Amino acid sequence: MISLGKKPKLNFTVEALIDGKVQKVAFSDLIDGPTLVSVYMRNNTSACDKQAAELGKNEKVIGRQGFKIIALSRDTCASHLKYAAKHGLKFTLVSDPDDLFAQAVDGIVEKSMYGKKYLGPARAAYLFGADGKLVGLVPKVEAATHGAQLLATIAALK
Repeated sequence: MISLGKKPKLNFTVEALIDGKVQKVAFSDLIDGPTLVSVYMRNNTSACDKQAAELGKNEKVIGRQGFKIIALSRDTCASHLKYAAKHGLKFTLVSDPDDLFAQAVDGIVEKSMYGKKYLGPARAAYLFGADGKLVGLVPKVEAATHGAQLLATIAALK
């Protein structure tokens, strides 16, 4: 994984659900101030639903700490639209089917499902400063306590 203090190359284009509208943007343009990027696997799965709920539940507190939230998965923005409506999510949801963000932060890991090994993005959270440098990292997200993990990571920055 990327080291703290590094600034990854995030100048690739993604589709994002921003304020209820789907937009094509350079990912680097989304990091326009202190930003938290939470990577999850898939909409409408048990652990990912818990992770998203934790983000939603803690969004205001995280915002008061100066960070905006971006959640990122391989899902399409059409799926994100339904997911955001279903769960009342207000933060930005990014579609990254090619794992470009995970590649940029060296966050591709080996996974296993039903005995089959494959590569995919780590379920992790990345905290970026206003300058785009990585200032905090949660290398292994615990979905049910993700909000507390993030708040502890933010508190450690101060």
